[in-house]
Amino acid sequence: PSTSFFPSPSCSRSKSYFYFVALPALFKQELQDTVAEEGSMVTLRCELSKPKAPVEWRKGDVTLYPGLKYEMRQQGCAAELVIYDLEVEDS
Repeated sequence: PSTSFFPSPSCSRSKSYFYFVALPALFKQELQDTVAEEGSMVTLRCELSKPKAPVEWRKGDVTLYPGLKYEMRQQGCAAELVIYDLEVEDS
């Protein structure tokens, strides 16, 4: 009789593995230049490729947080930043 180190095909079980890679959210619509008067408010809006993707609003290297000056809104793929009491420094 011959000896085999490999299991017979009827005894082996194949396993399938699935790997999911999360794709990054991309801008479908980027921020547009907006003109507003000092002392008023403005809403900046962008549209993302993934709904409810985490959004971080920044001005240069500074992260913006919600408060009296800033309001962040997000619904589906749309993200908005509302800036209140505009000053020249907000541009």
